[in-house]
Amino acid sequence: MNMVKYFIFAALFAAYSSAFGGQPSKTDKPNIILYFADDISAREFPVYGSSVWTAPDSTNTSDPKYRARTPVIDKLAEEGCWIKTAWAATVCNPSRAMMMSGRFGYMTKWWNNKDRGNGPDETGKVRGTWPVYMSSPLLIGHVAQNAGYGTYWAGKTQMAGSYAKHGFDEGCFTPGNLSDRDNPYADFKHEYKNVGGKRVLINSDTGQICETYMQHSWYWNPHVKLMNDPSAPGKIVWWPNSPEAKKDFGVSTYGPDVELDFALNFLERQHQRKKPFFIYHTTHLGHDAFNWLDPDYKQWGKCKWPNAPIVKWDGEKYIRTEPRITGDEGKYDTHGTITEPGIHNHINYIDYQVWLYQKKLDELGIADNTIIIICADNGTSGYGKNSGEKQKGCHIPMIIYAPGMHKHGEQDVLMSVADMLPTIADLVGYEIPADYKIDGESLVPFLFTDKLDHRDWLYTQRGPEQLIRGKKVLKDGWDKWWDVSDYPEDLIRFNEIKNWGKVSEAHRDEYEELLEILPKYDLYFDAYNAPGVEYEPKKRPNYARKSKEQRVY
Repeated sequence: MNMVKYFIFAALFAAYSSAFGGQPSKTDKPNIILYFADDISAREFPVYGSSVWTAPDSTNTSDPKYRARTPVIDKLAEEGCWIKTAWAATVCNPSRAMMMSGRFGYMTKWWNNKDRGNGPDETGKVRGTWPVYMSSPLLIGHVAQNAGYGTYWAGKTQMAGSYAKHGFDEGCFTPGNLSDRDNPYADFKHEYKNVGGKRVLINSDTGQICETYMQHSWYWNPHVKLMNDPSAPGKIVWWPNSPEAKKDFGVSTYGPDVELDFALNFLERQHQRKKPFFIYHTTHLGHDAFNWLDPDYKQWGKCKWPNAPIVKWDGEKYIRTEPRITGDEGKYDTHGTITEPGIHNHINYIDYQVWLYQKKLDELGIADNTIIIICADNGTSGYGKNSGEKQKGCHIPMIIYAPGMHKHGEQDVLMSVADMLPTIADLVGYEIPADYKIDGESLVPFLFTDKLDHRDWLYTQRGPEQLIRGKKVLKDGWDKWWDVSDYPEDLIRFNEIKNWGKVSEAHRDEYEELLEILPKYDLYFDAYNAPGVEYEPKKRPNYARKSKEQRVY
């Protein structure tokens, strides 16, 4: 056993023994819950101390009534730690590929949403997007499986190819893909129809034309698929799939509740089997959406985030109001049982769900043997999502709690979402093959020892745009350089560097070092697809950088 693994298991052994006065059995590896939220900037979590956050209409605000309240996460961040500067990609698809693979876009070819390289699927046929499990056959779920863990995937997927090939034993998806249009249980969805010779988007609940992007409901009256659930072993089926579940399903059913219930059920079953578990909970909470409960609401001008169930913290526990929604065809009465719209209410509900996880762990007596990680995939919609400006799009919250950690509270270090795969590998005791290339670096030596630092630099991309930063300077997707040696109150108001003669020698040295790193990853124009695949997209998204000749190094 190497020194890193020694520190991990020694720390967890001590925590377990202290709690229960005994010794763990051979199956007592640490359980892991990775809660990956959707479209939430670091500034939205109170622990980050930003003076500005997001209002329901997606503008900036400092109004306390729109501030999320996260007493459970705040405590986890204090007893565990929170990483001051964690980066993902600037938007969902490449960020999730990075999380799963531990690799940047130059290897996965997931450059941006609707901008992904082509490659062969498992049959060898090039069908379009190169599945991440084909470019990267060792994903985060596989790592846990290889270490003897039961693995569960709950929530949002957004991954090409087969669900089952991503390394998870079971799953609850809300919904899986927009291509899954045959749900027989819920009509909160959109479909394209030809009306008067024009292709328009229709709200299937009302039959009316609506102005939004195509989606299915992942909140109220959700579209849910199960993978290899005990109720349908070896199958992928729509839920509800039992008389009891069908009886209780309806407009008041909330997707985040469904996925959590299935995850908790899996957790308990794994505990009964005395088998460690890894739960990858990719919630939709934080993501904007069409509001089927109020389809006439001008959400893009008033609010982008649908209502959530009401939860209140009484100082010791959460109290939840049971939603009661009645009506049909766009006319609904919520009877005052759900919140007003707003991202802050989504974050409050995340805190509630983390509390439910903790409650279940306490009931089973395994809280002192379970690691909880909370983060997000990219910046907030309307503020940072899909933005290459400064670090608006890629600066995410990152809270880590593990028994036996040496680090607590604020940690002024750099961390990438790509670091999660090797971190999980170290935590579960799996050794990544020496010849398997990843871009991530395990955070475990920093968390569990007296190591003072983690990374020297961070990188991400937005299509061909290159973003990189160290501890003093940042180059954004617009090829502007910023002084990041200070931490502004709003987390983003950095000073632009226009004259390198007016900054310190350390700033200039780091600038030169970062310029040397960039060419390795700058393959958008030279190696857009999987090796050997010839394909050029007819249209690319609008980027600040238009050609490979526009280089900054």
